[in-house]
Amino acid sequence: MKEEKEALKIYNSLAGSKELFTPINEGFVGLYVCGPTVYSNVHLGNCRTFISFDMVYRYLVHLGYKVRYVRNITDVGHLVDDADEGEDKIAKKARLEKLEPMEIVQQYTKDFHSVLDQFNNISPSIEPTATGHIIEQISMIQAIIENGFAYESNGSVYFNVEKYNEAHPYGELSGRKIEDLISNTRELDGQGEKRAPLDFALWKNASDEHIMKWPSPWGVGFPGWHLECSAMSTKYLGEEFDIHGGGMDLKFPHHECEIAQGTAATGKSPVRYWMHGNMLTLNGKKMSKSTGNNLLPSELFSGDNDLLEKSYDPMVVRFFMMQAHYRSTLDFTSDALNASEKGYLKLMEAMKSMDKLTPSKESSLNVLELIGSFYAAMNDDFNAPILVAKLFDAVKFINSVNAGNATITAVDIELLQKEMNAFVHDVLGISGISESSESRLDPVMDLILDLRQDARQNKDWGTSDKIRDGLASAGITVKDSKEGTTWN
Repeated sequence: MKEEKEALKIYNSLAGSKELFTPINEGFVGLYVCGPTVYSNVHLGNCRTFISFDMVYRYLVHLGYKVRYVRNITDVGHLVDDADEGEDKIAKKARLEKLEPMEIVQQYTKDFHSVLDQFNNISPSIEPTATGHIIEQISMIQAIIENGFAYESNGSVYFNVEKYNEAHPYGELSGRKIEDLISNTRELDGQGEKRAPLDFALWKNASDEHIMKWPSPWGVGFPGWHLECSAMSTKYLGEEFDIHGGGMDLKFPHHECEIAQGTAATGKSPVRYWMHGNMLTLNGKKMSKSTGNNLLPSELFSGDNDLLEKSYDPMVVRFFMMQAHYRSTLDFTSDALNASEKGYLKLMEAMKSMDKLTPSKESSLNVLELIGSFYAAMNDDFNAPILVAKLFDAVKFINSVNAGNATITAVDIELLQKEMNAFVHDVLGISGISESSESRLDPVMDLILDLRQDARQNKDWGTSDKIRDGLASAGITVKDSKEGTTWN
């Protein structure tokens, strides 16, 4: 495992290239991922990000690292339009629903956990909330002020971007130049409390109407959205840690501001490797609530939508997501999901049939080389689609051995079973379809097989074969014997 550890390369958004992964502390990894703002049901785009980093976490653990995985819950401070002015997203939802803000937080945090459980995600080591870390956020603001990179104005505190840029490059993660950013915000000059329009809020003074607010050295208010992740990642992972992940949409300004805040508070750039997942599209178009081109996980699992032709099991959807690299755009279509479902069923059938492998004196395939290709794929910036392709090379070999067209030794059977289980179940997080899904399929299959049996009794071999071949193309194998017909 030591060689595999030393070969891992990660695409670092900060460098714009793949870099050999070297953790700050040997054998340990600190991983932080920006979690959801819990004011609505989690959407598929969010799910893809969390599933991608679940896969990253799983592979690091597989390599033998002790990983502290921190993923936050934003339950205050995230204003509408991701801006410094306006209403808190959670408070706005609470006002519309005539509920307490923490009722909204509880409702949608439960939804978030429920959906990720269905996707077989592992819970993070720590899941801190912004409201639970107000003291840490105030402390970090004080450090930034003392270091000369922030100022108080009418009970609010703002980060001084131009002052910071004199000592450290602002915009290095997103590749933006400070001159262009300043030029693009000039029309906003004179907009109130800020000294410059590019400055962003660390702490906001709360009006009497504002529901979620706390006392601070600058008056009653609430923390800025960007600050929360900086304070929580620092508390649990230290002033410098290994990996920070999130969606591509967070690169600017959220992650850019995190770098600035961490550096301004401690003098150290907080993160070694920045990782960003790409977006989802639906039927070739951007997912959007306003246009109706949007799909919730529950609608995908139940089939209760007008955008796709049927329902899909969470494991099929997870497998589908693994067939695109986390940095690539992924398009949800019925055709793509149907193809993925067939592949998933074929893979699961091969996993079951590994127990039937009969050992021979020699192997007709170099199993060690095949397994090495699994590691090579994942060590190349967690390249799950290449891993999936290599797993299907193994599926082809397993099927050939069971058909008597290839051979494998007892030692190689044990090795193949161990590594296939590790990469399919432990690394990719792919499990069998849930019992509820299989039980729903049982009566459907009983009906189909009854129709096929009627066709066979009527010597309608064309219909019988059509049913059998159609099921086979969907990854379902029908077997006829003296005892009757079975399927799997």
